[in-house]
Amino acid sequence: MKVAIQGEPGSFSHEAAIKLNADTLIVPFSLSADVFAALTKGSVDLAVIPIENSLAGSVSEHYDLLLTHDVKVERETELRIRHNLIALPGVTIDDIDRVFSHPVALAQCRQFLAAHPAMRAFAFYDTAGSVKHLVEESDRHSAAIASEAAAHYYGAHILETDIEDNPENYTRFFQVRRTADAVTDPAANKISLAFSLENRPGSLVAALSELAAFGTNLTKIESRPVHGKPWEYIFYVDCQIRSAEEGERAIEALKPHCAMVKELGRYQEARS
Repeated sequence: MKVAIQGEPGSFSHEAAIKLNADTLIVPFSLSADVFAALTKGSVDLAVIPIENSLAGSVSEHYDLLLTHDVKVERETELRIRHNLIALPGVTIDDIDRVFSHPVALAQCRQFLAAHPAMRAFAFYDTAGSVKHLVEESDRHSAAIASEAAAHYYGAHILETDIEDNPENYTRFFQVRRTADAVTDPAANKISLAFSLENRPGSLVAALSELAAFGTNLTKIESRPVHGKPWEYIFYVDCQIRSAEEGERAIEALKPHCAMVKELGRYQEARS
């Protein structure tokens, strides 16, 4: 089975993909748009994408891509994000004057970087990609911030472990498949929906009140601007459901108040 991820092998997305499907061939892409293009064209079987971090918030681009592609969320999982300072074997922390990583990872390690002012931080496109880069360049004065898996994958050395500012750092990942191939878990207890509202006063309150009337527990709501339509928004919600029928009722309850409703997927809620 071919699984597309955004980022290099050894990334947190790679780790999540293996957690969801142990026996898979990982197909890495630099851009998330390319992940979804490969999935919809059928060159990969599924994709695993980060959707939300407990500290940095939602991955907005992935919500947009879920809406605009004919795909469904099948499963979700959570990873505890542990950041490590990684360098070439034999390099010591005193040798390091540059640190590379994804901007979110750098932002989550501010205290460590502040405690090491000799290390200048540089943004890179991917955490694991920064490890790959320093190994390919044989750069003995640079380090990367990435996962333990990335260090092992590229033959690098961990200098410091758990350097993130906040240990309560988790990322939710979705497993996504083409709608025609997707299978809904009969034990699904969570549904993700996208909807746009009719342009009239109180429409959002009315839509959410309908969900509340059924006792449906709304666990997340997110708004995103509609591209090309200033000041119009798409709303994304996650709801806990007790049955398939409750999921259907949630969709039907929204329709009278919404110009568009799309089910993004039903799946079992991940547990930390």
